[in-house]
Amino acid sequence: MLKDVVRTKTYQNVIYQNSFLFKNKVVLDVGAGTGILSLFCAKAGAKHVYAVECSLMADMAQEIVQTNGYSNVITVLKGKVEEIELPVAHVDVIISEWMGYFLLFENMLNTVLYARDKWLNNNGIVLPDKASLYLTAIEDAEYKEDKIEFWSNVYGFDMSCIKKQAMIEPLVDTVDQNQIVTNCQLLKTMDISKMAPGDVSFMAPFKLVAERNDYIHALVAYFDVSFTKCHKLMGFSTGPRSKATHWKQTVLYLEDVLTICEGEAVVGSLTVEPNERNPRDVDIMLKYSLNGQHCQASRTQHYKMRNGWLSCHTHSLGFCMWPRNRRGDVK
Repeated sequence: MLKDVVRTKTYQNVIYQNSFLFKNKVVLDVGAGTGILSLFCAKAGAKHVYAVECSLMADMAQEIVQTNGYSNVITVLKGKVEEIELPVAHVDVIISEWMGYFLLFENMLNTVLYARDKWLNNNGIVLPDKASLYLTAIEDAEYKEDKIEFWSNVYGFDMSCIKKQAMIEPLVDTVDQNQIVTNCQLLKTMDISKMAPGDVSFMAPFKLVAERNDYIHALVAYFDVSFTKCHKLMGFSTGPRSKATHWKQTVLYLEDVLTICEGEAVVGSLTVEPNERNPRDVDIMLKYSLNGQHCQASRTQHYKMRNGWLSCHTHSLGFCMWPRNRRGDVK
């Protein structure tokens, strides 16, 4: 993630170019990892930074802070945000890189909201403070044939039970912008400074209008992140028309192949909610329909983004939600 230039340079630019937000302020870094954001904040003039990290990386972050001479400014706290106690009653700024695949998969948003409600001053700020989820549709015949339809006939044997499993697991992958068939529609914008934890569950309608005659094999979701408290609006996009990030895009394959003409629309809704058993996993319900000149279709599909047994068999099965390129290689 440190080598994700779009991600890391955006945070660096936000902090260095808006040092007035950090000068002499107390900052809380939620999910600090190596402590890179804490280091940026300290260099920008923060009064003190509390870097909270629950993994073993906290030990490395402590050493990194010492090595770079910021031990008097940055305090690394090892543990979960929900379980630790800060040495101060309030903080002025909460900064975090909480976003997951599909924005919400394995994310730390609820942890950020917990920290906001417990420690943030009334006039304090959360960075980033806006996140928006988008949807579009793509043509993807070659890849779907290679990775999904393959299981219908594997050297003469029917392994379609694996095909069914592959269909319900969204694929995290980089989509070529030339595959995009329709407009891109905003599904949901989250205001991190105001939203409630329950707002991560939502249902959003969509209407995707074809920009050319083509076939639709999948819908694609991506997100944008904004820092609106800066001197000028800053942020980045994980969309297929933007510079690639480690989040890539999330591909939802359709059971139908939709033959669509320019101007026709796929309409429907996307329902997103945390999994009941594991809130860090995401359940997605897609309803869509097309009433076109050459194709009429209407269907409901269910998807599950989760850490399951599939992630252990990526090379042998050839499908998994973990990031990979179009050859199926795990990144």
